[in-house]
Amino acid sequence: MKGLELSEKFYKECGEPLLKEQFGDILPYLAVGLTGSGSECFGFDDEISKDHDFEPGFCIFIPDGVIDIKREFELEKAYARLPKEFIGYKRSAYSAVGGNRHGVIKTADFFESKTGSTDGILTIGQWLTVPEYALAEAVNGRVFCDNYGEFTEIRNRLSKYPEDIRLKKIAGNLLLMGQAGQYNYNRCIKRNETAAAQLAIFEFVKSTVNVLFLLNNTYMPYYKWSFRTLRGLGLKYKKIAEALEFLISSDNSTDTANKKSQIVEDICCEITEELNNQALSQSPSFEMEQQAYIVNNTIKDNDLRNMHILSGI
Repeated sequence: MKGLELSEKFYKECGEPLLKEQFGDILPYLAVGLTGSGSECFGFDDEISKDHDFEPGFCIFIPDGVIDIKREFELEKAYARLPKEFIGYKRSAYSAVGGNRHGVIKTADFFESKTGSTDGILTIGQWLTVPEYALAEAVNGRVFCDNYGEFTEIRNRLSKYPEDIRLKKIAGNLLLMGQAGQYNYNRCIKRNETAAAQLAIFEFVKSTVNVLFLLNNTYMPYYKWSFRTLRGLGLKYKKIAEALEFLISSDNSTDTANKKSQIVEDICCEITEELNNQALSQSPSFEMEQQAYIVNNTIKDNDLRNMHILSGI
C-alpha cells in the first residue's frame, strides 16, 4: 500500500470520525492531508521506503489566531491517542513539540518552513532563491479536506513559478547547458582531461533536467527523485531522460565521447524546438548560449530582465 493511500484510509476511518465527534466546533477551520517531505508525499514510496518514516498518519493544518490555544492542545492530545497500529502498520511516537511529519501543524509554520513565507506571497528574491525541491514539497501530496480554504489558497499561490521567474531560470540553465555541454566537454576531451570532461557532462545534465522541468512548468523534486519524475512527464521526456542517463553513466573513450557529443547536440535541438513551440524564442539556433539571451530578453519585468542571467540558478 502506498503512503498516500494509507494516510487517507487512516484519516477516513480514524481521524475524520474523531474530528466530527469531538472537534465539530473547530472543524470548519481545519485542513487535513499529507504533504511535505518524504517519498510518500510524491507517490514514490516503495518497499525500500518502509525502512523509515512509513506509518499511518496525516497532517491537521490550523490557521493562526482562529482556534483557541486550549482547543489546539486538546486536538494535539487527541491525535496522539489515535490507534497505535492500523491495518498492520505501526505508528511512531508522536511529539506535540514538533519533529514529526504528521499531526497538528500551523499552516503558517508549514509554509514558512518550506518557502520562508507564511502566506505563500514571495518576493522576486525569494522566488529566485528558495530551493525548488522545497517548493515542490509545499504543493505535493494530497489534501483530503480543507474546510477553511486557507491551506489550498496558499498551495495554489505556490503551485508554479511566476512566468518571469520561470523565464529567468530557464535562461540561466540554458547558458550553463551551452557552456558545459557544447563548449567545455569537447575542450576537456581534446586535452585528455576525462575527469573534467565528465564533470562538464554532469553540469550539462543537471542544467538540462532543470530546463525540462521548467519547460513543463513543474517543480523539480529533490535530486534523487528527479529522473523518476522526469520519466513520468511523458514519452518525450522519458526518452530524453534515458539519453541523459547514458551521458552520466558512460566513459569518455574516443568513440563514446563522440557519441556523447552528438547526444548533447540532439538534446539541444529538442530544447530549441520546445522553446519555439512555447514562443519563448523564434530562433532555430541550437546554440544554448544564444537561446539563453533570447529567452532572458522576453522577461517583462525590467529589473528582473536586467539582473545577471544566472541570478535564478
